[in-house]
Amino acid sequence: MKKHVLTVSSLLLFFILGAAPRVAADEVTQWNETAGKLALDSGLVNHPLFESRLYAMTHAAIHDALNAIDRRYQPYALRIRVTSGASPEAAVATAAYVVLSDQFSRFTAFEFPSQQTALDAAYNNALTAIPNGAAKTAGVLIGRLAAANILALRVADGWDSQAPLDFNYVQGTAPGEYRFTPPFNFAFSTHWGKVRPFVLRDATQFRPGRPYPINSFRYAIDFLEVKNLGGDDVMTPSARTAAQTEIARFWVESSPLQWNRIARTVAVAKGLTLWENARLFGLLNFALADGYISSFDTKYHYKYWRPITAIRLAATDGNPFTNADPMWTPLVTTPPIPDYDSAHSVEGGAAAQVLRRFFNTDEISFSACSTTLPAGSNCSDPTPVKRTYTSFSQAADENGLSRILVGFHFRKAVTEGIARGRRIGDRAANLFLRPVD
Repeated sequence: MKKHVLTVSSLLLFFILGAAPRVAADEVTQWNETAGKLALDSGLVNHPLFESRLYAMTHAAIHDALNAIDRRYQPYALRIRVTSGASPEAAVATAAYVVLSDQFSRFTAFEFPSQQTALDAAYNNALTAIPNGAAKTAGVLIGRLAAANILALRVADGWDSQAPLDFNYVQGTAPGEYRFTPPFNFAFSTHWGKVRPFVLRDATQFRPGRPYPINSFRYAIDFLEVKNLGGDDVMTPSARTAAQTEIARFWVESSPLQWNRIARTVAVAKGLTLWENARLFGLLNFALADGYISSFDTKYHYKYWRPITAIRLAATDGNPFTNADPMWTPLVTTPPIPDYDSAHSVEGGAAAQVLRRFFNTDEISFSACSTTLPAGSNCSDPTPVKRTYTSFSQAADENGLSRILVGFHFRKAVTEGIARGRRIGDRAANLFLRPVD
């Protein structure tokens, strides 16, 4: 009886003080974090298309390895007889290690540095923590099988069919048509819309309608908004507030890196199981990968010019409500890809929708840091600036707004991007990695 009283008292004390035991990261979230760190250290975050595909493949292998031991959710690709008794941790670590090792070795052809030493260290640490025996051996074998399966499935998906920098891309000449954005003399990843998706039927699924005609009043409204808010405040005056500038720079970060960090924060706080985490990060990264594939298909289908081009050449657009500023300069250098739709907004919409569907609610509060805020306030600093959100959709909407504030996109590209991302997130949650019940 005395022992029972002490236990109840302890629980009451935790409740009164608002404290709770910390939930540790598990093997899935640890390997997710490792993948993100390697992407950041190698510079792969500067090519978020490669990065998104890498995460999707890694988590497909992790999910399938776990569900080959205890089938709680439908596998993505590996459909074999369940092997109960194998070590789940060994399976997860091996699946992640094999996929990451294979892919990072291929990225060296694109001048990204090898990450093998760091990968070997992470894998050795993971296996050392698992007792030797038949369970560990079986887990390793299952992890290798799941990794080999997804690697074989994606080996000819088109990701490396063309160099990322297309110097021979034919620029438009008419008003509204895309042309290179300074200082670039190339278009980026013009082939990415032809990469085979993970959950979409094809890249054209959910493609939005055309952007606004440049001689329309609605176009002029979007034009004036980004012109007034998106300037660098050095060469170009801006009506942006200090808080809006923080938002703009906060979300410049790689979308896959940012949204996976957000998902880890929430997953750990909610105390998800290993299998639940495997499903969450699988769905999240399938949607993020397909968000880029579908958005790049749309970008190079419509070939719509960027705000920097539109504002500098407004004297030629035939719209009586727009005025040119030949020296207009955005807050951050505009990426060398067409405007419509905003891939960053697609990513935010897709990620937020997967998270909302997984947790069966949009209204979960969380805080996040960013690697693209100024030194002293980013994720790597002792006291980073953190932005707090009360829902996933609030974060996705702010992420979309940031593309206007940074001078990258017209609002039409943002709103269509978020809406399309939500459809991708819904398709992933509706059709893939479903509970076996």
